[in-house]
Amino acid sequence: MNMIEGGVTAPKGFQAASTAAGIKYADRKDMAMIYSEKPCKAAGTFTTNVVKAAPVKWDRKITEESPYVQAVVINAGIANACTGAEGYGYCEDTAQKAAEVLEIPKESVCVASTGVIGMQLPMDRIQAGIGMMAPKLAGTIEAGHEAARAIMTTDTKPKEVAVTIELDGVTVTLGGMCKGSGMIHPNMCTMLGFVMTDAAISKELLTEALKEDVKDTYNMVSIDGDTSTNDTVLLFANGMAGNKEITEKDENYQKFKEALHYVNEELSKMIAGDGEGATALFEVKVIGAESKEQAVTLSKSIVTSSLTKAAIYGHDANWGRILCAMGYSGAEFDPEQVDLFFESAAGKLKIIENGVALEYSEKEATKILSEEKVTAIADIKMGDAAATAWGCDLTYDYVKINADYRS
Repeated sequence: MNMIEGGVTAPKGFQAASTAAGIKYADRKDMAMIYSEKPCKAAGTFTTNVVKAAPVKWDRKITEESPYVQAVVINAGIANACTGAEGYGYCEDTAQKAAEVLEIPKESVCVASTGVIGMQLPMDRIQAGIGMMAPKLAGTIEAGHEAARAIMTTDTKPKEVAVTIELDGVTVTLGGMCKGSGMIHPNMCTMLGFVMTDAAISKELLTEALKEDVKDTYNMVSIDGDTSTNDTVLLFANGMAGNKEITEKDENYQKFKEALHYVNEELSKMIAGDGEGATALFEVKVIGAESKEQAVTLSKSIVTSSLTKAAIYGHDANWGRILCAMGYSGAEFDPEQVDLFFESAAGKLKIIENGVALEYSEKEATKILSEEKVTAIADIKMGDAAATAWGCDLTYDYVKINADYRS
């Protein structure tokens, strides 16, 4: 597997465009479009929130029922959530407009929205934006980069990644982009993710690969404990790499899954590290667990603990908060067997052994916790299972951003 520059336009046949439609923001682009020259097999995973935005309902129908997908239209600023039948109708109107300008079926167009809940989309601007983007579609790295910028809300940076793999001597590419900074919590997070590949693969295996991988990537991210109404990850495969179609769970399928996991994991970490107001990516590894389920439960409990997140912001090795978060997680373990470490680019330090604090240097601990990526490792000494979760520190700016979000 080779890491390459780019995002959604890295695979063959994929193009992107973006524009400033004036949906909510007056000073930046706020719409993007991804288009494939060839029809795509498509898979999607969506929010588990009972309150589902109109685009989630539309995309679930399209990915499950349509024979193929060829484009997606994304807007930032307004989420089109809690908008009733009118909001769902606007999804269809958006797809219809894109279908007209791209000369493809309406049923091959997905839509995605992110932003303020409860507002109706300004369809005159949405449709005008689609009209402006279609002629600008391009397969360049820059076009993909600008699309990644256009879907941001409170994100501070665009999020992209791309890789290539070799399948029977044929180069296959996967490239993705995502947005997400707040209202992020396990079981899909306000995150939107788009992964494109030129691999030839059956719809059944494409769907299975995505749904399995989401459990260990996007579902292991938490910024603030709020599961969004709009969470969507779409995976399109247009087959233009020319590899023999993957129809069995063979070596090529395993290679494809590894590449997909890398793309999804990197995008997940980008979301966690860019949490609203964050100064650090907070990674939690639970090792020595009896089962994967136990490790997942413990790591999620630690990474979502507000007190622990605040301690990470203060560069304070307050290990008691971590042990406490493990204790109320619901997972059974022996606290008197737990070893805890803090690790970063500045070094690694063992803080507790068998549930008891060691004599460590607070100065060294603070140095380790002052890096942009900080990892807590909890070894519970019960088995060989492990899990990793990602989050960020909790800062004053998180409250400021969300207190003023609608204004």
